[in-house]
Amino acid sequence: MRGFANMLTNEIQENAGRYLMNTYTRLPISLVRGNGCLVYDAEGREYLDCLAGIAVNILGHAHPDLVETITRQARQLIHTSNLFYTEPQTKLAQRLVELSFADKVFFCNSGAEANEAAIKLARRYAHNTFGPERFEILTMVNSFHGRTLASLTATGQPKLQEGFGPLVPGFRYIPFNDLESLKVAITKQTAAVMLEPIQAEGGVIVPHPEYLKGLREFCTEHQILLIFDEVQTGMGRTGTLFAYQQFGIQPDIMTLAKGLGGGIPIGACLATDKVSSAFEPGTHASTFGGNPLACAVALKVLDLLIEGGKLEQSLVAGHYLAKGLGFLKGQFSCIRESRGMGLLQGLELSIDGKPLVLECLERRVLINCTMGRVLRFVPPLIISTTQIDQLLSVLSGVLSKQR
Repeated sequence: MRGFANMLTNEIQENAGRYLMNTYTRLPISLVRGNGCLVYDAEGREYLDCLAGIAVNILGHAHPDLVETITRQARQLIHTSNLFYTEPQTKLAQRLVELSFADKVFFCNSGAEANEAAIKLARRYAHNTFGPERFEILTMVNSFHGRTLASLTATGQPKLQEGFGPLVPGFRYIPFNDLESLKVAITKQTAAVMLEPIQAEGGVIVPHPEYLKGLREFCTEHQILLIFDEVQTGMGRTGTLFAYQQFGIQPDIMTLAKGLGGGIPIGACLATDKVSSAFEPGTHASTFGGNPLACAVALKVLDLLIEGGKLEQSLVAGHYLAKGLGFLKGQFSCIRESRGMGLLQGLELSIDGKPLVLECLERRVLINCTMGRVLRFVPPLIISTTQIDQLLSVLSGVLSKQR
């Protein structure tokens, strides 16, 4: 049986190399099923998933309520386009508005699409309000906003932009967590400031609370829109439903994706009435955006987070994980810093982190590395303290070899 499994794994990986575009450096396993915080490869080996599809599977794998919702909705109605009304879409929009600062929602299929919508909305609002000369959007050094051309331009990482020029005009980059640099950078052309409340891909960088408060005040004073990219920080990842709630401020526009669908692709752009009125029929659209299947699942995800107590569970788990990672920092000199919020945590190392990801994989724990030296942990929000202990034990064993 093991020999057959090896053959299956080899065939999957060979066919991937033959038929898929080479856009990912994949780990050398083929996953075939999951349950809760665990996944299994084609050879039957079990892994603790502390990556969760890159912060997507917030309720773990094969959650019975999500499976039931998917099955029921798929039997009823999957797709209609946005030429018609559907109840799941309207209900999801209402729920998101009731739970956030926003008044209106636009649905799409991914974080990059949500950020494209936010960029277009900000420019359209500025054009309508101040005229065509006000179009520029300031984003942050080491930010990440997606892989489409405009969201890639908004991403403040030159290495990701190389070879895709000319990029979309009208973007400039400023240091994150530096309010004075922002104030100097503002011009009469500045329409919006766009940032992640916590830079996740950029190394799990948590800003000072005074920075975001000062940013909000400055943008309000100068009639500049504030856009929060909460694609990764939203949906309970930081311990509250949205990360902006941790800092006591509100953006004008917010984007969501990843955890919103619990594994089903869906994105959303939320905004106030004042700003969202810039969109009219014909100004923006998405064929698949807000389809009944994705919206029904997202509604169930929200139910489980809010009424089902998963949000409180994630808050407890986040404190527990942060405490454990802080303890490891005191034990191993190769750890420069332990940082994060909720179940978005990182360990900055003084050494290359990629070999440690592979060593964790060998010990049946899935994590990843960002910015070369930051181990990132974004497990399902349902992770137990016992499973966190398993993660910490594996990390301790891997790090002990780096002394």
